[in-house]
Amino acid sequence: MLIRNATVHTATAQGTLQGADVLVQGGVVRAVGPGLAAPAGVSVVEAGGRPLTPALFGGITDIGIEEVSGESSTVDSAVTLKDAQPVRPEFDVTLAYNPGSVLLPVARVEGIGFTLLGAGGGGAFVDGQGGVVRLDGSADPIGPRALFVRLGSDALGESGKSRAAQWMLLDQLVAEARGRVAADSPHALLTPAGRAALAKYLSGQGRIVVSVNRAADIRRLLRWAKREGVRIAVSGGAEAWELAPELAQAQVPVFVDALADLPADFDRIGATLENAARLRAAGVEVGFSQTGDASHNARKVRQLAGNAVANGLPWEDGLAGLTRVPAQAFGVADQVGAIAVGRTADLVLWSGDPLDVANVAQQVWLGGRAMPMKSRQTELRDRYLRPAGNLPRAYPH
Repeated sequence: MLIRNATVHTATAQGTLQGADVLVQGGVVRAVGPGLAAPAGVSVVEAGGRPLTPALFGGITDIGIEEVSGESSTVDSAVTLKDAQPVRPEFDVTLAYNPGSVLLPVARVEGIGFTLLGAGGGGAFVDGQGGVVRLDGSADPIGPRALFVRLGSDALGESGKSRAAQWMLLDQLVAEARGRVAADSPHALLTPAGRAALAKYLSGQGRIVVSVNRAADIRRLLRWAKREGVRIAVSGGAEAWELAPELAQAQVPVFVDALADLPADFDRIGATLENAARLRAAGVEVGFSQTGDASHNARKVRQLAGNAVANGLPWEDGLAGLTRVPAQAFGVADQVGAIAVGRTADLVLWSGDPLDVANVAQQVWLGGRAMPMKSRQTELRDRYLRPAGNLPRAYPH
C-alpha cells in the first residue's frame, strides 16, 4: 500500500511532513517522504492532504480483560486471595486477555491501536502485572511486562489505613525480594513466585507504574525509586506539576488525566488543567490515561490530549503523549508509536486534526491491514437508523 499526499505526523524527530507519502510492504513501513513511486501491485490510497498519524495509545485500560464492568464474571483485572499472602506481584492480567472482546473494535474505530493492560483494584496495593497489546486481534502482548502499584488514599483499604503503612509494607516487600527475610518466615508477605517477580523489577528489568496523585506522596516515591534503583512511571499525577523539575531529573514519565481540574479528593487539591503543560515545560515526558471508565471510553483519550493542548501543551507533544511517549515508556517503541521505516504499519487517516474531537478516524490500518470501520456501537446505530417498513424500526426486513 502507498498512502499518497498526506500530512504525515511521524511522532519522531522528523515532526510533521506536508504532502508526504508512506509506503507499506509486509505490514511494515518501508519508506516515508514526498514523491514515492508505487511498486507494481501496490494499491494507492489518496490522502488528499488529510492527517496521517500512528495508531494511538488508548491509555491504561482493561480492554480485553473486562467486558461489562458491572458483571464480575467478565472482569479479570484484579486478584483477591483470602489467605496469609495477599500480595501477589506474580499475578499477570495478560493471561486473561481476550482478543475477541467487543471492546476492541469500539476503541479501534476511534483510531486506537494499542493499550497497556493494567492490574488494579484487588486485595493488595501491589496489584500485579500487565502489558501492552495491539488491538489487531492478535492474542499475545508485546514488549516487557509492567508492575502496577497504588499509593495514597486509593489504596488505604489494602494497606493498613495509613500512607505510612504503605511505605512500611513496601520496605518489607523489597527486603523479602532481595533475600533479607527468610522465605519461610511466618511474617512473609510474598510467595516464592512473588519474590522472583518483584526481584525482576527491583533489578531494573521492567517498569513499575505507580498510581499516585498527591505531591507529598510523589516526592516520597521519587526518593524510594532512587534508593532502590527502580524504573517508575506515574499514573494520575494530579499534583505532579508541583514536582516537575524533580520528575524531569529522574526521567520519570507521567501519564495524566488532562481533564482533572477539580479537587476530587484530598489527594487532588492541586489539580489543574495546566498539569501536562507545566510538566512538559520542565522536561517531563507526558502521556495520557483516563482515571474513569477508561476501557469503555477509550476514545476520550483524544479529548484529554486536546484539552492539554488547549491549556498550553504544544500540539506535537499532545500527539506524542498518545504515540511516542507510551511506546518508549513501556518498551515497545521499536514496533509502535511512530511512522518510521521499520516500524509496524499501525496507521490512522483522519478527517482533520486528530486532537479535535469534531474529527474522526476515516481508516485504521494495523500491520498494514485495513481494519473494518465498524463496531457493535456502529452496527446498533445503523440498525436503528433503518426506516420503518412492515415491521417496526430496527427489525430486519
